[in-house]
Formats: sequence, C-alpha cells, structure tokens
Amino acid sequence: MTSGDMTAPDSMLWKRILMPTYKKTLAAISKLTPVQYRVTQKGATEHPGTGLYLHTRAPGIYVDIVSGEPLFASGDKYDAGCGWPSFTRPIEPANVVELQDTRHGISRTEVRSAHGDSHLGHVFDDGPTEQGGLRYCINSASLRFVPREQMVAQGYGSYLSQAKDLR
Repeated sequence: MTSGDMTAPDSMLWKRILMPTYKKTLAAISKLTPVQYRVTQKGATEHPGTGLYLHTRAPGIYVDIVSGEPLFASGDKYDAGCGWPSFTRPIEPANVVELQDTRHGISRTEVRSAHGDSHLGHVFDDGPTEQGGLRYCINSASLRFVPREQMVAQGYGSYLSQAKDLR
C-alpha cells in the first residue's frame, strides 16, 4: 500500500501514529524543580555559570524539559563564554518561537518552545559568522539532555545525524 492509496482520514491517522505530540501538561509542570519552574514558566534566568549543561560536551540533543520537543543539537553547541549553553541554531526551527522582549529596559529577542511555551533564553546576533551569526543563549534549567546512545529508545532517532561530538 502506498501513501497515495490512503484516504484523507487514514493519512491523518498515520501521521498521528508517526508524529510525536509535544505539549505542556500539569504532570510535567509538577515535576519541575523550583529553578526549572521559575525559568520555564515565569521567564527567569539562571545565574551565569551555574547551569547543568554549560560544560556538557557529549553528543546528543537538548529537548524542552516540559514538553520533550527537540530544540538543539550537540553539533550546534559552542562555548560563547557567556555563562550559558550556546547554540548556533535550533535543531527544529518550528519548535522555537522568537518574541520581542523589552523587560529590564533593553530590547532583546526571547526564545520560547513552540509546544511547551517554555521560556528558554534569548537569541543574539553575535554568534559565529561562519555558522549564521546567531547565538542562542539558553538556560540549562529549560532543557533535558538526551545522549546519542539513548535517542532511538526515547523516540528521537531521526535526529541522530545532528548529535555530533563538539568540535
């Protein structure tokens, strides 16, 4: 049977079976630590240099701590020297929403997860020019790291090619 043989309702069912659903749930929110809650739900920022994933160099991907949606890959992580994990681009651009943020008297671009609506951090235009010039400055508290060897078992096998060792 080919996909052309399916009727519209059948193809939608097939899509629901194959495509994971990412969303914010009360159960996920209740499992957050106080810092994770303040960062993801209240828009706070963890103290520079304190994040769990700041120095993580293992291959894998980073997903939203609330919804599980894939956000960033180890192959796009770099040391920006800013005190937070930094990435040159999202692993799945549709999973990241950028919003204007004028809090604290400055204009910045906030980064939130599309499905979990978690505050992740901010994006700046001072990243490596050879990789697009962006720096996604992300709070570790908003992330969960999935090591490359666990990606297939956790449903992230389609992102294996992006789970590279850091340069």
